[in-house]
Parts: sequence; structure tokens; C-alpha cells
Amino acid sequence: MISRKLSAGDIIDARCTRCREILNHRIVAMVEDKVVRVECNTCGGVHNYYPPPTAKEARAAKASKEPSAYRASSPRSGSKKDPVEAERAEWASLRPTMQIDKAQDYAMNESYRVNSLIHHSVFGLGVVKQLIAPSKMQVLFEDGVKLLRCQ
Repeated sequence: MISRKLSAGDIIDARCTRCREILNHRIVAMVEDKVVRVECNTCGGVHNYYPPPTAKEARAAKASKEPSAYRASSPRSGSKKDPVEAERAEWASLRPTMQIDKAQDYAMNESYRVNSLIHHSVFGLGVVKQLIAPSKMQVLFEDGVKLLRCQ
């Protein structure tokens, strides 16, 4: 195999920043023996030279895309519980302990405490889960968590 020295104007393989593939490029600029800028023969884009990955890099990239036995057994790979289902499950667990007769009617100008029971005219019965900022609170209703205004 004869290896000749590269010069400006020669064709070389490079990663194109616009096409996002390894394509033929024409060498535009060199610094000593190093290729610095290239022009893509496909899209015409001129950019810095990015050499194609070596065989070792290509193997590592391919291996990272394939699922491994380690990743399959990791705790994060399991399916995540749907937040809506989690809220419904929490509501179902709290429902038997609620004393409906002690529920306070909701009003925007009232102040509430965490875990207090309220009755909303639209959403129904709810439990205050969290006080946010000075004038908002998260309330768990049967339909899910709602953000309500409070004093």
C-alpha cells in the first residue's frame, strides 16, 4: 500500500457537522501535516476537520447502544409508576381515615394547615399536602393533586 502525503484539495473521509455522517470531504486548510478545515462534498459545508472514529471508538459506541445484562438488572430500568396512579393510590389509602364532618369549606382568603381536610365546591373532598409560598397550597383530591390559592 502506497501512502502519500495529504495536501490541500485532496479528498478525505471526515465527520460532517451538518450531515452528521462520515462523508467525503475536500481539504481546505492544513497546518503543517495536520488537516484543519474541510469542505463536505455532499452539502458544501465548510467546517473544522473531525476524523472518522477509529475501529476501537466505533466498537465502544456500538457496545454502549446494545443492552447489557448489567443495565437490565439495574433498579432504574424498571418501569416507573405513573404519577396519576400514585396519587390515586394515596387517595385510596387516606380515604378511610377521613372524618368528612370535620372538613373545612374551601375559601381563597382562609389559611390552612398541612394534612387538614377541606371541601371544595368543584373538586370535592381534599387533603392539604403542602403549603407553597405565602399564598398557594397543594391539595390531594380524588381526581389528583391541585394547586389552590390560600391566605
